Amino acid sequence: MTDLTPLELRDITGVPSNLLAHHLNVLEEAALISRHASAADRRRRYVRLEPSAVTGLLDTPILEASRVLFVCQHNSARSQLAVALWEQQSPIPAESAGVRPAERVHPEAVRVARRHGLDISGARPRSYDDVAQRPDLVISVCDVAREDDIQVGAATSLHWSVPDPVAASTSDAFEAAWRQIAGRVEAALPLVRPPAEREPNERG
Repeated sequence: MTDLTPLELRDITGVPSNLLAHHLNVLEEAALISRHASAADRRRRYVRLEPSAVTGLLDTPILEASRVLFVCQHNSARSQLAVALWEQQSPIPAESAGVRPAERVHPEAVRVARRHGLDISGARPRSYDDVAQRPDLVISVCDVAREDDIQVGAATSLHWSVPDPVAASTSDAFEAAWRQIAGRVEAALPLVRPPAEREPNERG
C-alpha cells in the first residue's frame, strides 16, 4: 500500500542488504514488485508492491482516519487528482496541499479529470501552512513531497511514487498519472475506514 526504499525495507525486516537485494530481484522477476528511481533524489529507488499480483495473499492492516491529506510538490496535478478521486468514492473527507504550491492547477490536470467525469476547475493550489485541520492520514503522491520530510502532524503516512506529468505536460502523461492514482485509490479504499465509534464506559 505504501512505496518504500530498500533501506526502509531493510530496517523493517532486519534482512541484510545483500540478501534483501537478492529477494527483491526474485520478486521483480515474478512481477510481484516494481522498482524505479526517485524523481527527487535519483540515487534513491522505491519499491512498489503490485496489488493485482498479491490480491488475497496478504493480510493488510486496516487504517482508521477521519481526514486524509494528499500532498505533492506543487499541488497542481497529482494531489488534486487524488483528492478528487478519493472524494468521489470515500465518505472520509480529503484535501490536498503542496511543498511549493504553483499559481494554478495545471490545465491538463483539469482536462484529464473532466474526461473522466470529475470537475477540478475550481481547485486552487495551497501550501501545508494553509491546512487548518491536521489529518490522521497523509498520502504523498510524489517523491519530492516525501523526501522534503515536512511534518504535518499526521499519525500515519503513506507514499505513492507517481511520476510527475507536468514534466512532460502531454495528454498521455496526465492520463498515465490518472490511471496510476486511480488504481492506488481503488486499492486503498477498502483499507482506510472512519474511526470506529466506541461505546462510552458504563459505570455502576
